[in-house]
Amino acid sequence: MLSPGNSLTNQNAATVLRDGLARVAQGDVEVDCTGLAQVDSAAVAVLLAWQRAAVARGQALVLRGVPPQLAQLAGLYGVDSLLGLASAAALAATASRHHHRH
Repeated sequence: MLSPGNSLTNQNAATVLRDGLARVAQGDVEVDCTGLAQVDSAAVAVLLAWQRAAVARGQALVLRGVPPQLAQLAGLYGVDSLLGLASAAALAATASRHHHRH
């Protein structure tokens, strides 16, 4: 399983992208995001590139343990459904709204 580590930001995106593309080319399309503590828009770009590479192989990227901040960024850019996160983001938003209605 592919793991981007604990940080995926502009500072390390090029290296993480390159390493991940090599893994996807070998058929590794499951991504463990549980360790991600720091993300920015570069994380979304890297995941989209990995997804494109997986689709080119006839596969789909599978994201596991996506942190809320990353799901929110994907939603903000309108690519959450491309990454298979639309339902997770919707559930988080619903839970958040429900939690604040006391």
